[in-house]
This record gives sequence, C-alpha cells and structure tokens, in this order.
Amino acid sequence: MNAALSLVKIVLLLPAFAYATLWGTLALWYQLPGPAFSVALTSAIFAAFGVSATLSIFRPSGRRPFILFGTALAAVLLFWISLTPPKDGDWSPEVARQVTGVIDGDTLTLTNFRDFEWRTDEDVTERWTTRSFDLSQIETVALFMSYWAGPSMAHLIISFGYADGQYLSWSVEVRRSQGETFSPVADFFKSNPVSIIASTEKDVVGLRSNIQRANVHLFRLDIAPADQRIYLEEYVRAANEIDRSPIFFNSFFTNCSMSVLKLVNRVGANLPLDWRVYVNGYLPEYLYDLGRLNTNESIETLYRLGDITERARAHGLTDGFSEAIRVGVPSP
Repeated sequence: MNAALSLVKIVLLLPAFAYATLWGTLALWYQLPGPAFSVALTSAIFAAFGVSATLSIFRPSGRRPFILFGTALAAVLLFWISLTPPKDGDWSPEVARQVTGVIDGDTLTLTNFRDFEWRTDEDVTERWTTRSFDLSQIETVALFMSYWAGPSMAHLIISFGYADGQYLSWSVEVRRSQGETFSPVADFFKSNPVSIIASTEKDVVGLRSNIQRANVHLFRLDIAPADQRIYLEEYVRAANEIDRSPIFFNSFFTNCSMSVLKLVNRVGANLPLDWRVYVNGYLPEYLYDLGRLNTNESIETLYRLGDITERARAHGLTDGFSEAIRVGVPSP
C-alpha cells in the first residue's frame, strides 16, 4: 500500500504541484502590475508556498502548506481570468492596424491592408490601404515557412493567388508594443494580443527573406477550388472577430500554425491534430502526409525547390517579386 501511495505521489501529485508552482510564479512575474520589486517579491512568495506544498507531499507537515498554496493559487487564477487583451495601444508600426473585410457578392474589400516598402528594419515606408479582390478569380494557395529557430520552428504565411496576378497574404502575428522584444515565454502568459495581417507578398514575405534574413520556403498547396474561397472567407471572418473582440496570443494554443488549423477546421476540413502543428517547422511533412502537397516529388525535393531565400534576395523587394520567387517551385 505504501509503495502504491508513493507511486501516486510521484506520478500524479508531484508534476501537478510543480507545474502549478511554475505557472503561477511566471503568471505573476509577467502580468502583475506595480513596481518591479513588489512583483518580484509577490512571485517569490507564491513560489515559496508552492515549493513548501510540494515538499509536504512526501513528509508529514500538516495541512497548512496546502491551505496556503491552495489559497494563493486560487487568487492567481482569479487574477488571471480578469485579464483582458487591449484593443488600443502604442503598437509596433507593422501591427499598428488590424485588417477588416467586407464581402459583397464576389468582391472582397479589405481595410487596413498592409503594403509596406521595406529597406531596412528601421527604414520603411508605411502604407495602409483599402484594396479589393475578386473572390471568383482565386487560382492558387501557397504556404510560406519562415524559419527562425533552426528546422523546428517557423512562422507561416498563407497566400492566395488571383487570375489578375495579385497575391493576398495572411499572417497571424503577435501584436507587440513599440520597442518590445520577442519572448516566446512571455507570450504564454497573456503578454500580447493577436494581430491578423493581410498584405502583399513583397511586404510580409519579403520582410522575412530580405530584411530579417530568415530562410523562407514556399510550398504550393493542393486545395480544391471551391475550398480556396471558403478558407479565404474564414480568414476575413476571423480578422473581423479579432477587431471586435481581441484575443491573447499564446505560444502554444494560438500561435500561427494552430490558428490556421482552427480556421480550416471551422469550415469542416477536420484536419487531425499532430505534434508537427506545435513543432511547426515540420508542418510541410504533415501536409505532405495528408496529400496537400505535390506527392509526385519527395518532401526533400519540395524543400529544396521551394527554398526561395536566394531568389528573393537576388530579385529584391521590387515589382515581380511574387513571380520571381515561384520559379522552379513544383505545382501541387
């Protein structure tokens, strides 16, 4: 009996208490308002309660550590629930506006469509426009993968190509404040809202390939023509919803790949959940296994031919960018 009880403590209680301690400490650290000293002190006190309760699992010390930790954890949870994402703020220029759209028959009109002209990270001509697209003229859908942490992690962009040569790109991003730096840990703890960007490829893809010097790969998706429009309309609905009711970005649950999966599943795609959605650098392999890419070629070949990095930099952020980066990329 004692051995079984010890096993339960190790397998169930220890991880649960340790996780609750770590989560609550970081939630307070990143979100509690006030001077840095008081935030650090409150976080340390909560951590001490958690450690004391965790150690009490294995030694008889009465109920007090559990009561103190349980009370503190309940207070943190109430505080956490009360947090709401801001709609207004001193946002970084590239996410300063949220796109919205109106669909009238076959015409999609987007307000706050981003068409920045990038020269460097600091030297950019900011241009927000209103642009219209004919939904009956969608011909292609492409996936861009911009790798920022080796082969494991990437930012993804979905782009719709039209018969008239236009490309409409969608990017789910973190809406950071001016001067704020990237922190995937902070983004677990309601630090920033989500922003959905609609943009030209020359802007949103070129920023990553030519300005931020990321490795970018292009994969042409095999999606039925009728579904292409449905998926695009879902992006518009999601953008309008976020404009009305902002949501927090989360590095695990509302990152760029999870957001896209949720969007397509909302219209009945029913794509199975897979570890490669979270470790999203491997998302192309997942789509390949589902038959959403050109399966006449190996996935290794698709990666090699879809590497647009050098073509993008050689062409530059000028007219014809979208056509230049597609040279040699296999069709679905």
